[in-house]
Amino acid sequence: MAENFSRHGFLRVAAVSPEHLVGDPAFNLTRVNEALMQGIAEGVRLFVFPELGLTGYSCGDLFFQPGLQRAAKVAIGTLVARSAELSISLVVGAPLAAGGRLYNCAFFISCGRLLGVVPKTFLPNTGEFYERRWFSAESDRSLDEIDWDGQLVPFGADLLFRAQDRDGALFGVEICEDLWSVTPPSCSMAQAGASVLLNLSASPESLGKADYREALVDSQSARLLCAYLYASAGPGESSTDLVYSGHCIISENGQRLAESERFCFDTRLTLADLDLDFLAAERQKNGSFSQGVAQRSYRIVPFALGEAASSSAALLRPLSPTPFVPAASQEKDRRCCEIFHLQTLALARRLRHTASTRVVIGLSGGLDSTLALLVTVKAFDLLGLSRDGIIAITMPGFGTTQRTRGNAESLAELLGARLRIISIEAAVRQHFADIGHDGSTLDITYENAQARERTQILMDVANQEGGLVIGTGDLSELALGWCTYNGDHMSMYAVNCGVPKTLVRYLVQWCAHTEFTHETRRVLLDICDTPISPELLPPDSAGQIAQKTEDQVGPYRLHDFFLFQVVRMSAPPSKVFFLAKRAFEGEFDGAEILHWLRIFYRRFFSQQFKRSCLPDGPKIGSVSLSPRGDWRMPSDASAQLWLSELEEIDC
Repeated sequence: MAENFSRHGFLRVAAVSPEHLVGDPAFNLTRVNEALMQGIAEGVRLFVFPELGLTGYSCGDLFFQPGLQRAAKVAIGTLVARSAELSISLVVGAPLAAGGRLYNCAFFISCGRLLGVVPKTFLPNTGEFYERRWFSAESDRSLDEIDWDGQLVPFGADLLFRAQDRDGALFGVEICEDLWSVTPPSCSMAQAGASVLLNLSASPESLGKADYREALVDSQSARLLCAYLYASAGPGESSTDLVYSGHCIISENGQRLAESERFCFDTRLTLADLDLDFLAAERQKNGSFSQGVAQRSYRIVPFALGEAASSSAALLRPLSPTPFVPAASQEKDRRCCEIFHLQTLALARRLRHTASTRVVIGLSGGLDSTLALLVTVKAFDLLGLSRDGIIAITMPGFGTTQRTRGNAESLAELLGARLRIISIEAAVRQHFADIGHDGSTLDITYENAQARERTQILMDVANQEGGLVIGTGDLSELALGWCTYNGDHMSMYAVNCGVPKTLVRYLVQWCAHTEFTHETRRVLLDICDTPISPELLPPDSAGQIAQKTEDQVGPYRLHDFFLFQVVRMSAPPSKVFFLAKRAFEGEFDGAEILHWLRIFYRRFFSQQFKRSCLPDGPKIGSVSLSPRGDWRMPSDASAQLWLSELEEIDC
């Protein structure tokens, strides 16, 4: 499955903390070269090395030695030539003597060219830091260019580097303390268009500093809607008074893509695949970001990153087949708790506003209605209302099985709701007679008549009781349009509309284990094990569920993955397929994924009219399809552009 990832907007990068010796540029150059070869074998196109990495950060007064300065310049010249041989880009740190001053600089090198030299803006000079003893700050420079072996090279912190072969992706460079300052240069760089920020650092360790460093990098990448690469010096630095750990971090839009092991003497490469297309899409969608104005003007230096085929099928970034469900159990529990409380508070607020002490909910014994009931119970408890005000109605029809009916009735009784059992069979048969349906043709009319009858009952009982109808439909059903228009599509408040199907099951399981005990827990866990079905068609000869939703519309694991990539990540069809093949390798083959992806796009476009008139309901996560919130789409938009891209895919 080896493939050039760049065609899908990915760029493989490396933040490197190489083994090094203080004051030995020749040794350090060898280790940099070794790191380059190791990264190239993995398909890396851009490398970032630590601050003053060619000399060592802790040289002290040795920085003034002309021999050390010359050796660093020779090492840079060697790397410029090496970059031409290897067709790569890298940023390394070294001192630079220019205009009678000494600067702490980052050298941006690409494919045989020294593109530019960026001096450090903020020089720390308190506590353990003495940088102003040796270096001048960027504000002290009087040169915009330096003479490098007869060639004029741009010099200054006002440089940005544009990758012309990556849709003009823009790269900015800052050095260590620049990020820790009150006004990091990266903020202005991002406002000027830089979407990848590179930080060459030599950050010593102290108790708790690593956590702060991680938070700083993550938050900066989130604030700037960018990728942020942080490469720090390792234990090879002098330990006279300080310890350096080689901490490297790569974050993208607040998400940690990769992080190095600390406290290792040997070379460490931290690799990740940046999603440049995603960052571009995020910035287009974020209105406040586009309103920002860069605090300074920048000179743009063009270059080419070049192509490199990945050595393996692995995508070096987190890629979960269940993007709405965290993998770690502790994080999953925390997320479930947060979601459940968001739903509960939203419903409680609506009940307070309408002065409602009664609600009506259709209880089927399936996952969605179960979650809605659990949320309703907790909302009533939060408001101090009697659970007797919850009217749970189970409405057995032609497809209802004993298992789901039994679970629905047991759950209502165990939770203290007022249970009503209203069969819809006679009413639906009368309706069939009224409209001239034979009642034996198991078509869409047969199914939807039952769904609409149930909704009518719920609405009418709500009128009787002076209460609200609580909707049970989830986000995945809304994406696929898997709901009956003016049937289960409609309610007076839809508590599950922001929760995708893959997450509903985990929420019910979480409730079973944390919010409820004994018999209630047993019933909830059995509901989790029940096949997903609307139960609108008759059961099989053994009385078991015959109509299974996923047999008709496809696996919800796939559809929730598609939904996340299309709506949240703004990924085009070919990229969604590319990612799905990797996320579901060994579970679904390419042909299956492509088949259900076509179904997803067809349904997502054709069913927008149902989402255009949704009842109120709370936004829960980063994906919402409410026409009043995150998603606005014409109901008659054509899917042809997206489907035609899928036709070009070879499984």
